[in-house]
Amino acid sequence: MSTALLTDHYELTMLQAALRSGAAHRRAVFEVFARHLPGGRRYGVVAGTGRVLDSLESFRFRPDELEFLATAVDAQTLEFLADYRFSGHVYGYREGDVYFPASPIMVVEGTFAEAVLLETMILSVLNHDCAIASAASRMTTAAAGRPIIEMGSRRTHEWAAVAAARAAYIAGFSSTSNLMASRLYGVPTAGTAAHAFTLLHDSEQAAFEAQVATLGASTTLLVDTYDVAQAVRTAVEVAGSKLGAVRIDSGDLAVAAQEVREQLDSLGAFSTRILVTSDLDEYAIAALAAAPVDGYGVGTSVVTGSGVPTAALVYKLVARETATGKLEPVAKRSVGKPSRGGRKQAYRLLDDAGRYETEFVTTSGTAPDGGVPLLHQLVRDGEVIGAEPLEAARARHREAIALLPQEALHLGRGYAAIPTEFA
Repeated sequence: MSTALLTDHYELTMLQAALRSGAAHRRAVFEVFARHLPGGRRYGVVAGTGRVLDSLESFRFRPDELEFLATAVDAQTLEFLADYRFSGHVYGYREGDVYFPASPIMVVEGTFAEAVLLETMILSVLNHDCAIASAASRMTTAAAGRPIIEMGSRRTHEWAAVAAARAAYIAGFSSTSNLMASRLYGVPTAGTAAHAFTLLHDSEQAAFEAQVATLGASTTLLVDTYDVAQAVRTAVEVAGSKLGAVRIDSGDLAVAAQEVREQLDSLGAFSTRILVTSDLDEYAIAALAAAPVDGYGVGTSVVTGSGVPTAALVYKLVARETATGKLEPVAKRSVGKPSRGGRKQAYRLLDDAGRYETEFVTTSGTAPDGGVPLLHQLVRDGEVIGAEPLEAARARHREAIALLPQEALHLGRGYAAIPTEFA
């Protein structure tokens, strides 16, 4: 499917006017960055890069789309769009890495005409996926190694749900309920049963018997449709002491988990795990740290970025070609929305213990001593060269979180965990 119309009309307005003025084919450098971390977060998480690369490969204007645009743009612009192929370069932070204010997480180099058309698509993907991954990372940190299932498909747009499952998996979620995310990206899936399944049967016991007969004793039984204590007794009677797990979806989860753990142990079901759901977010998960909970299911909060549904990323022109063929820095000077001109390079400086200390962004082209380069080439001459398996992004995120200063993992509002310096 073409992704070319996943854009805003004003991109075509600028293209048409630039073609008329003759500036459309000037070399240009655009940069994606956040002026601040929204919601008082201490760090952001890069996610969506792989989806941007997929979308770039299918960013073509087909005949039916050109026909649709015929009344929106002039003949010269239609001719340009008919032959559109991005032939420039893209650099970016790797998926799963962290970022901070002013981190140039993606840099697009090409003609103005080629690069400006990509603005909306790139921001649409990165603003959503980075927001989801940033929230999910806080949740997995709060979970302290306990697995979390992403189960928010019913709380967002159907395709946003697929992207959210992918982003949450990068940030450490163990699985998703979304089957399309598994098919497209290989995210592991998991599913239990809803209250409707219990209510369908003549008794709770009949429902449990049907589920165990179908899925085996390792299944997860939902125990809060009626009376939790009675349901736990019935679950163990039906599945035996090797019952895989029980799920609690209501009430005071900390109290309920403690009572259920004691009851399971008294029935000899020592290995039966306890999963909890019910409007969880990072704060609720942190509050359950001392409870005998073995895993979580998170829906609404993760697919909405836990109250921060966008990463506040922008796509700004930072350099353009002059009449002499050189690139010169350009920058906005708008009140409250300034930008820094010039093609950037970014490095991360480490302290003596090997932890992240500074985000170093430079236009000089000189690498700082010991700086770890953050921008990697993703597209060369229009060809995607930086695609990688999702598991690589997931592993990178684990490594990045381990190198953050400890205060970065605090859930309270605060400043960026490390400063950004410019040179």
